[in-house]
Amino acid sequence: MNWLLKLAALIDAINRRIGQLMFILVLVMILVGVYNASVRYLGGFFGANLSSNAYLEFQWYMFGAIFLLGAAYTLQKDGHVRVDVLQSRLSPKAKAWVDLVGIVVFMIPFCAMVFWLSLPWVMNSWHLLETSSDPGGLPRYPIKTVVPVAFVLLLLQGVSQLIKAVAVIRGIRPAIYEENTAPEKEHTL
Repeated sequence: MNWLLKLAALIDAINRRIGQLMFILVLVMILVGVYNASVRYLGGFFGANLSSNAYLEFQWYMFGAIFLLGAAYTLQKDGHVRVDVLQSRLSPKAKAWVDLVGIVVFMIPFCAMVFWLSLPWVMNSWHLLETSSDPGGLPRYPIKTVVPVAFVLLLLQGVSQLIKAVAVIRGIRPAIYEENTAPEKEHTL
């Protein structure tokens, strides 16, 4: 079990680093959005088109990447919305059982299915070197590649959460999300 917990820690470290990169990407996306809005109004004031479809699409691509690549980090930090009213009343061991069943029955099969079904779509986009149909648009194949990558990361994080749930059930760990109660130092950029 010790090597599995080390594997879970490695997966957590990878997704934590990607999550930190997403924080930077959020800032870049905001700056591009401010630029887009600013030049649209300045261009209207001066009677010139200072904006481009490429900037708009770049902002859209960043949002998609943040949403997709941030999912594994959000799972790691137990940041996904839970509709389960009973879970808050459960013991850590019972919560671990709920998480274990949810991961095995729903999450892992779903991530594997999306990964498998997205591969032909992404490979076709790369084969065609697909680009946007908008004038001045960006290539589409890089952002489409993010879909299977994100679901692999989410699948790996699910495996990490599964390992931690088993550790809680076996009494090796007190809780799956115990690291979320401590103040976070890792957000310093």
